[in-house]
Amino acid sequence: MNLVIDIGNTTAKVAIFKDNTIVEVFRSSNQSLDCLPEILERFPVRQGIVASVISLTKKVTEQLEAFPFSVILLNATTPIPIENLYHTPETLGCDRLAAIIGASEIYPGRNLLVIDAGTAITFDFINAHGQYLGGNISPGKSMRFKALHTFTNKLPLLSEEGNRVPLGIDTDTAIREGVMKGIEYEIKGYIDFFQKNYPDLLVFLTGGDGFLFETSLKNLIFADKFLVLKGLNRILNYNNGRI
Repeated sequence: MNLVIDIGNTTAKVAIFKDNTIVEVFRSSNQSLDCLPEILERFPVRQGIVASVISLTKKVTEQLEAFPFSVILLNATTPIPIENLYHTPETLGCDRLAAIIGASEIYPGRNLLVIDAGTAITFDFINAHGQYLGGNISPGKSMRFKALHTFTNKLPLLSEEGNRVPLGIDTDTAIREGVMKGIEYEIKGYIDFFQKNYPDLLVFLTGGDGFLFETSLKNLIFADKFLVLKGLNRILNYNNGRI
């Protein structure tokens, strides 16, 4: 079995795979990975991969070094099953790369746009030839709410929860609708742009913040909250000769 660890900015996801199938997914602190002892006790893990967008803590590093099997620490030099045309691969987030690889494994030979909504919202594109061309990074939902509060004198700190109307009728609804509609229109804009240039485009949506909006491309959009984990598992198998 494969152990796949995705350490993000706010939390960590840990998954057990049997071949290409997810057996179970755990969530844990990105500072401690407290779920690891239970996982190793329950599952006969033979190999693992770790991707992190933050610096590993001492505790996490010690746990990884104590594993009785080989572990890949994903970085810019790790062999991958696609062509990466990003000009600075050493700065490319492991989660972005894994999500693209996960999508391309599900739909190989297609033009794919992967949108990941988490701490940041990322838009990444891989063409039908298996070439990752790059992508963009935008502030995520929580970051937008916090920015309006932090960088102004009087605007309150809000969240998505609460009254929403099409046009703000007070400061709270103006902020809430402004943030949420801004994200919606931004995502729709990216999808429309890529569809015009690639009519056969498929779109993958992933990430913890989810997407609640209508689009004319509904039949061409696939929501997969485990896309990054699937991509990491693909990289792990690729590096161990199980293509």
